[in-house]
Amino acid sequence: MPKGPVHSEIEKRLTAELAPISLVVTNDSASHQGHAGDDGSGESHFSVDIICAAFEGQSRLNRQRMVNKALGDLMRDKVHAMVIKARAPGE
Repeated sequence: MPKGPVHSEIEKRLTAELAPISLVVTNDSASHQGHAGDDGSGESHFSVDIICAAFEGQSRLNRQRMVNKALGDLMRDKVHAMVIKARAPGE
């Protein structure tokens, strides 16, 4: 399945802001078709698995805040739900 514009933008913003060592973005929207928050675009639900040196010494909550900040308006306007697995190198 090709990446849509929201998926690509998530990758672009996280890469630019956090310079991850590893980044895997998964579009989970198909599993949520017809559920609350499904806007019919096919890009409303995502999972992010990110390993980043900037997360060292940060709490789980702060790491999620860093991801949300990097994504900015996407989280408000385009993405209904996101599962975030944010780790520092070696974790």
